[in-house]
Amino acid sequence: MITFAVHGIGKPQRALDPGEDERWITVEQFDALLDVVSRSGARLTFDDGNSSDVEIALPRLIERGLYAEFFPLAGRVGERGYVNRDGLRQLVDAGMHVGSHGWDRFDWRRLDGSFAVRRELDEAPRLLEELSGTPVRRFSLPEGRFDRRVLTHLREAGATRVYANVGSVRGAALVRSRTEIRSDLNPRWAEAVSRKSRRWTGPWMARPRR
Repeated sequence: MITFAVHGIGKPQRALDPGEDERWITVEQFDALLDVVSRSGARLTFDDGNSSDVEIALPRLIERGLYAEFFPLAGRVGERGYVNRDGLRQLVDAGMHVGSHGWDRFDWRRLDGSFAVRRELDEAPRLLEELSGTPVRRFSLPEGRFDRRVLTHLREAGATRVYANVGSVRGAALVRSRTEIRSDLNPRWAEAVSRKSRRWTGPWMARPRR
């Protein structure tokens, strides 16, 4: 089953980092993507922890009974244009899963030294656990790429699931591939990609609250 990776939706509430606008889609594009997800059973993840995760995506997911995983940047939680603690709690209360995208936008293949490893793979998920009130053991790889050293660090950090970009997964049972949604999103493309993925097994529905 295919997994789509979404970043920002709608009008950004902050200045975007260089190249980030290529991953930002309109509300109309997102609604069209949700139509595809509802029909095909595709999965959804959200990276960076943009405020649009809660303001735009969450109400629409709830309305359609869809489940998604959210991977904020721990070092930017609470900053302008990003989710805050209340937003993280809203995601969890709605039955969504919160994982870690690291501390900041940094390619983990370039991690050097114990401080960098601790900050990205230990401190980031620990902070997100405290803020969201739920265990954080799933990770979304910044830049979507990894090597053997990164996998070793992730296993040592207790990761149970790791998302990477399509084409970077080579026999690593821990890692799941994703297809990134970009600003030139065409719903017909998303529909075609979904059809080529595993046979439909029904929508990825939100888990009931306890």
